[in-house]
Amino acid sequence: MFSGRGFNIDTLNVAPTHDPEMSRITVVVRGDETVLDQIIKQLRKLINVVEVVDFREGQSVDRELVLVKLAVDSRSRGELIQICDIFRAKIINVASDSLVVEITGDDGKISAFLGLLEGFHIVDMARTGRLALKR
Repeated sequence: MFSGRGFNIDTLNVAPTHDPEMSRITVVVRGDETVLDQIIKQLRKLINVVEVVDFREGQSVDRELVLVKLAVDSRSRGELIQICDIFRAKIINVASDSLVVEITGDDGKISAFLGLLEGFHIVDMARTGRLALKR
């Protein structure tokens, strides 16, 4: 539906809910009022869609999860640990030559954290896309 109408998806997340019969799909799109209204109308026409909730800025709480594997040596390990402490990121795997870090937060926190990692060697990275619930 999105690609056929030329809508661009910024992030997409699909996950089970508390009801095993249902999944929640969180889609982040950007556009003017007309584009957003068109997307909502098209989604509501889909048979398997139970509900469409439009979260405008400030109407929801949202978070994203990022896993980052970084190559480290004895010099960079300490600096990375300090950055993780500042951002409350968790080191979830330690090897002699790498660290795997988990961080959750809003877009600003994630962007700031990843910006500081640009000076290090990122081996791999996985991001969930945003999840949101109404306030």
